Amino acid sequence: MLSVGLTGGIGSGKSTVASRLVALGAVLVDADRIAREVVAAGSEGLARIVEAFGPEVVGADGELDRPRMAAVVFADPAARDRLNAIVHPLVRAGSAAQVAAAPSDAIVVQDVPLLVEGGMGAGFALVVVVHADEEVRVERLVGSRGMAEDDARARIRAQAGDAQRRAAADVLLDNSGSAADLHARVDALWTGRLVPFRDNLVAGRPAVGAAGAAGDEDDAAAAARLLARVRAAVGESGDVEPAVSPAGDGVVELRVRLTDPAAPALAEAFARRGFVPDGDGGWASADPGLPARVRTSGRAG
Repeated sequence: MLSVGLTGGIGSGKSTVASRLVALGAVLVDADRIAREVVAAGSEGLARIVEAFGPEVVGADGELDRPRMAAVVFADPAARDRLNAIVHPLVRAGSAAQVAAAPSDAIVVQDVPLLVEGGMGAGFALVVVVHADEEVRVERLVGSRGMAEDDARARIRAQAGDAQRRAAADVLLDNSGSAADLHARVDALWTGRLVPFRDNLVAGRPAVGAAGAAGDEDDAAAAARLLARVRAAVGESGDVEPAVSPAGDGVVELRVRLTDPAAPALAEAFARRGFVPDGDGGWASADPGLPARVRTSGRAG
């Protein structure tokens, strides 16, 4: 299974990308939809929100009054944190259940609006960020959603900035043009990277290195994302050396000192992040867009 995180700011066109990926064969896990389900009328989530914020956030129909709830938390970080502490664990549990139900050879795309803000990128094998310039997004929000321009700009600026999203993106999909242009980019991503990546994972086959494999993205940012994934995979089972260097064949190499090389969750944690065993006690990335190797260099402690 290939686990892909999909995100983008409000008005960027993330939903359009998600729909196209589903049409191509992806399994979609929509965090927004799950977030609505876990606070539906009669749910545990809604009961906890009422306990925290009072019954006035529930409408006459028994459902969460979303505009009123948004008004409460939008300008109050502490209130937003309280709401997130209720909703986010429920959304994570619901997402995990849907991922677990997907076929073992699926390309699972998790649509996560706050992936960058929540620092969740290291939990995925690949992060796709949909980008559009602020003026384009404002025009879309005003024209298609009926937002006031000031409201649209405030919502955009309350989210992660472009630089943060670029740093988190393994793939940056520009959506400042037409829908046809975006579909073509998504199709190229699907055939040129996602399907080969999935096929490599299923076959247990490392990606083949090539000079310049990372394309025109910033090398330091790419290395930082790889390092974060490996650190997340290793967890308490070892230490990851911060140095990241080319292995001489277009492949990035990282070194790990393991305290428990036989930890049962280790292989699963690496697989979830796009790595397969390399046959030499380490792991290799199955991502054809950024080949990498993780070498074990002894035990810590």
